[in-house]
Amino acid sequence: MTDFEEDINACVRVMRQGGIVLYPTDTVWGIGCDATNDEAVEKIYALKRRRESKACISLVDSIATLERYVEVLPEAAEMLIDVAVEPLTIIYDSPRGISGELKAADGSAAFRISQERFSRELCRRLRKPVVSTSANISGSAAPAFFDEIAQEIIEGVDYAVKYRRDDMTPHKPSGIIKVGNNGVIKIIR
Repeated sequence: MTDFEEDINACVRVMRQGGIVLYPTDTVWGIGCDATNDEAVEKIYALKRRRESKACISLVDSIATLERYVEVLPEAAEMLIDVAVEPLTIIYDSPRGISGELKAADGSAAFRISQERFSRELCRRLRKPVVSTSANISGSAAPAFFDEIAQEIIEGVDYAVKYRRDDMTPHKPSGIIKVGNNGVIKIIR
């Protein structure tokens, strides 16, 4: 079995048991868990020393999955997803079925359809959204490569993926756009 398969299987097992994982994404290395599990999300906030009022994003594998977790998928959001050439996180007004810990004060939540092989397959096999927040202590720079991740983070997760640890391809955080149920677009980052 390859590192890829071992890591996917281990991550799914850990997340189904309420654990948190360190894994590669389509942007930077992330800390993740089952986005429907309140206790697992709280573990991530504690590890990152992050205020709960600063919501994390969730990854999904497809528009079909996204549609199960947002009440309204505005046409403008679908168009943005279709034309995006780089990773794009979209904030939706009416999320459903995810941890309340992932919702902002206004009730919105952020999702990204991952195009990266590992994180997309992880979402597909878990059959739920996967939390994705940068693998750093809140306020510190997001690590560009696995070697830059603080030991405290590596030791604080229940499983750290082996796949892509030596990848030195530059990655950066995604763009973030809020698309209201009424189609109003606001660029965040």
